[in-house]
Amino acid sequence: MTLTGKIINLTVHGIGDTDRPLDPGEDTTWVSVPQFERVLDAVVGRKDVRITFDDGNASDVEIALPRLLERGLRAEFFLLAGLIGERGRVSADGVTELTRSGMRIGSHGWGHRDWRRLSSGQVREEISDAHRLIGELCGHPVTRVAIPFGSYDRHVLGRLRMAGVTCAYTSDGGRASPGSWLQARNSLRHDLDDRWIGQVLDDRAPLAHRARKAAARLYKRARG
Repeated sequence: MTLTGKIINLTVHGIGDTDRPLDPGEDTTWVSVPQFERVLDAVVGRKDVRITFDDGNASDVEIALPRLLERGLRAEFFLLAGLIGERGRVSADGVTELTRSGMRIGSHGWGHRDWRRLSSGQVREEISDAHRLIGELCGHPVTRVAIPFGSYDRHVLGRLRMAGVTCAYTSDGGRASPGSWLQARNSLRHDLDDRWIGQVLDDRAPLAHRARKAAARLYKRARG
């Protein structure tokens, strides 16, 4: 771990080609295979870096898994329960393969909805139903989540705590404290290069930028 005692959480969404239509704006967080491999090579041996995956894309198993194993890396995969087995997504067998390979499995909800704008029925589906289904597939209880779109407020966080969630990942950017219940992450983007990798992994972001990120996190936790 670095001298700061902080960790860097990375988020991968999709890698390489896909055979499903991407949602508007989704292509901005889709990276090429060479880009993904450059990131993995940069984090080998870095105990202060955690790798996570959102959305349950098929590339999690087809592209990411073998490359992680080749480098002796482990990662956490947050799946969309309602989309498992759909075109371009991780299948039920894929969930089993990830689990057997030593990867951690968590929930990204049911249908990639904004958790600040859910009906009571959708709340149950996004949290309780999603956790149950993913837990059945991976063979153990699911208590860790990645919040879709990084959209949360005090009500969302309260629901997650009441549901027994033990760790919630966001998309807030910056570094995080290892034992914090709420974990900021840095999303890989389509235009990432060596400069981006160095800036994120070596904490070279300008002080003003980091201050804005911290202020935004405080605001999101308090709003309702």
